[in-house]
Amino acid sequence: MERPRILVVGGGFAGVECARRLERKLAPTEAQITLVAPFSYQLYLPLLPHVAAGVLTPQSVAVSLRRTLRRTDIIPGGAIGIDPRAKVCIIRKITDQEVVEPYDYLVLAPGSVTRTFDIPGLTDHARGMKTLAEAAYVRDHVIAQLDLAANTLDQRERESRLGFVVVGGGYAGTETAACLQRLTTAALDRYPRLDPHLIRWHLIDIAPKLMPELGEHLGTRALQILRKRGIEVSLGVSVAKVEDTSVTFTDGREVPSRTLIWTAGVAASPLVGTLDAETVRGRLAVTAELRVPQFEGMFALGDAAAVPDLAKDDGAVCPPTAQHSARQGRKVADNLVAALRNQPLEPYFHRDLGLVVDLGGKDAVSKPLAVEMTGVPAQLVARGYHLMAMRTNVAKLRVGTNWLINATAGDDFVRIGFLARRPARLRDFEYTDAYLTKDQVREHAQALRTKS
Repeated sequence: MERPRILVVGGGFAGVECARRLERKLAPTEAQITLVAPFSYQLYLPLLPHVAAGVLTPQSVAVSLRRTLRRTDIIPGGAIGIDPRAKVCIIRKITDQEVVEPYDYLVLAPGSVTRTFDIPGLTDHARGMKTLAEAAYVRDHVIAQLDLAANTLDQRERESRLGFVVVGGGYAGTETAACLQRLTTAALDRYPRLDPHLIRWHLIDIAPKLMPELGEHLGTRALQILRKRGIEVSLGVSVAKVEDTSVTFTDGREVPSRTLIWTAGVAASPLVGTLDAETVRGRLAVTAELRVPQFEGMFALGDAAAVPDLAKDDGAVCPPTAQHSARQGRKVADNLVAALRNQPLEPYFHRDLGLVVDLGGKDAVSKPLAVEMTGVPAQLVARGYHLMAMRTNVAKLRVGTNWLINATAGDDFVRIGFLARRPARLRDFEYTDAYLTKDQVREHAQALRTKS
């Protein structure tokens, strides 16, 4: 008999953890496992701010799929549409070739994309912090602004090049602002012509509090650390307009700046929109067992799914964090194995283990198992957690070595020239315009099946 085909869409925490566990729990004769991923690595997303700041090299946070998965077939591309009735997934390979991949069981873990709003100039001028390429690009861009500011006599140009705005007071935005501000401060020794008072970092968020998940005490402590460093934190404020050399806030202030880093939340992958399925705020509604109830053999998890949070009694769904995604991946694998062996499925339950926020250097705030910590102890907890969460020993070694080298030798502030001639936009990195409509999915599936 032909082996059941399990198709896993997404090479992030959820998808890779699911495939790894399936490899361990299923014999090769029990199922064929295929993973669809546009890149050959699993990105350790929480450390992207360290890549942008040059504390870590890009390779250290890119965990090889070939090293992690030994017998899973990997299709280099992205799913752009799904026909659940025909049980096929339309995949666009990295060569732009479109293929149809049939499945018996589908695991949807396509993750999320940067959430944007209809703000004039935003999509043309903003940079994100969601992909490895974006982190590398932001680093190049920030160092380029220092180089150009040091080489101009025009005071207005210098002010705009040395003005940096980060939007989003969550983990990504706070850590990005903190790490990059340390980068520009350390760079002053190499740029004697720059006036330190002209380098201005702004962190803004429409929310009334910075990282409310941390609680009142730690949130206030993080705010104090940032402001002590000279980062201007504005809460209850967002962006009204973005232009080439300035950013206008909703409170009327116009800030000279050529750098806007947008981290104001995420939205489920547009792949969700190709399905006729119930959603909760854009995420697929799933059962506690992580099944998509409308379609046989389909599971969804991670940032793209609204998974009931059984650890709470208020009907909440699990937040889109790496911690939940990885554990949901393992639970989906267990339930798939149970389904193949005609055993009952089990609900997903996980109580949050805590939060860590690395602000660079000796600064951090952490809340492991509800224990509030700041300073060096919090930093040790934060970095220890990241090392434990890395999937391979090689990745742990690379990250640990990078941290040590940066702490002892500092940064060389090198630009690699990545996309130097053409300013990149958000959609250039996240390919949000690549997905098909529901009608196109049916048409493509039929055409590609006929061709094959």
